[in-house]
Amino acid sequence: MGFVVYAGDRTPLPLDVWWHGLMVGSLSAPGVVLAWIPSEIGGTIGMIVIAIGLVAVLLWRRRRWEAAEIAIAIAIVVAIGAPMSYIVARVRPGDSLAENTATSFPSGHTAVATTVAITLALLLRRWYVWAAGMLWVLWMMWARTYLHAHWLTDVFAGLLEGIAVSTLVWCAVQAVHDRRAARPTGSSPATS
Repeated sequence: MGFVVYAGDRTPLPLDVWWHGLMVGSLSAPGVVLAWIPSEIGGTIGMIVIAIGLVAVLLWRRRRWEAAEIAIAIAIVVAIGAPMSYIVARVRPGDSLAENTATSFPSGHTAVATTVAITLALLLRRWYVWAAGMLWVLWMMWARTYLHAHWLTDVFAGLLEGIAVSTLVWCAVQAVHDRRAARPTGSSPATS
């Protein structure tokens, strides 16, 4: 997706223009309030607080692997997304109600929301965690475009980034955990 945006001279695609027109046409005061909720909670400070809280709860419950997985996934998704936004250098919509930074691709809010939602769903394995996570991510995607902070393809790129990072980190952590669990403890005597 980044190559498509970059090759297209970083301008909005026809789909982006169409969706942006829908968001501008449906703008209302209650809608803006509804869109600000995930935008504020999923912002930098909100996500730092949420990440620290999740890691603290998991450590308190003696779930070190899960705590590490959340921390690693969030760190990686931010480490990938922030530089990518400057490399792609796509200009966000000029009528943004939420952001004043110039670059918009991919949506960091959406990437982090997706990473947290999928990581928690993979760790807790409950249908309602998947459902709540899906609703949270969709709400975030809508909110970021409703506030004209991102083009539609920006939030889809954030969604894909979050899916990729969370699943790859989960696979890597599970592989390391399984390898460590399979190691012999060394307490049994050697047989000849």
